[in-house]
Amino acid sequence: MIITDTKKSYGLITILLHWIMAILIVGLYLLGEYMVDLSYYDEWYNSALWWHDGLGISVFFLLLFRMVWKLNSVKPKPLSTYKSFEIIAAKTAHMMFYLLLIIICISGYFIATAKGGGIDFFGWLDVPAIMKLNEVQAGFVGQAHEITTYILVALFILHTIAALNHHYFYKDITLIRMLKPIKSEDNLK
Repeated sequence: MIITDTKKSYGLITILLHWIMAILIVGLYLLGEYMVDLSYYDEWYNSALWWHDGLGISVFFLLLFRMVWKLNSVKPKPLSTYKSFEIIAAKTAHMMFYLLLIIICISGYFIATAKGGGIDFFGWLDVPAIMKLNEVQAGFVGQAHEITTYILVALFILHTIAALNHHYFYKDITLIRMLKPIKSEDNLK
């Protein structure tokens, strides 16, 4: 089993980080959409917030780890069949994912701590508030969180379409490289 990235393939750590984060982010989006319709007196109101906050902090820690991992890992070479605009588009999309996730995580933190209270991270630790926000600041942070989340969803859809396009129409190993590590003797184009 290939654990780390190689020039040909992503390793198990990168693949697991990719899919765990993807599942968590989709779950957070769906939970967030569900939460906005809850009233303060709904029995799920506090539970949904607790889960959303905890999972959001988890994504932030995974994102930090993933960024450090990426900076210190070998990068698989683009396939020879890639066009130059595809390489540029992919690099731009990946940078946008990181930027949007940073903004979403930080704005989520400020939303959760706007009144000066900390965030309970699954009972393991209390993430303290840095500062209280006034109503205008809280509104700005809330809008930033919502807008960047919708941009992230649009980028996620484009990313998914591109991966499926490579798999079903170009019939290359773009998607396969993110599903399993590829050994050098594998005969895939």
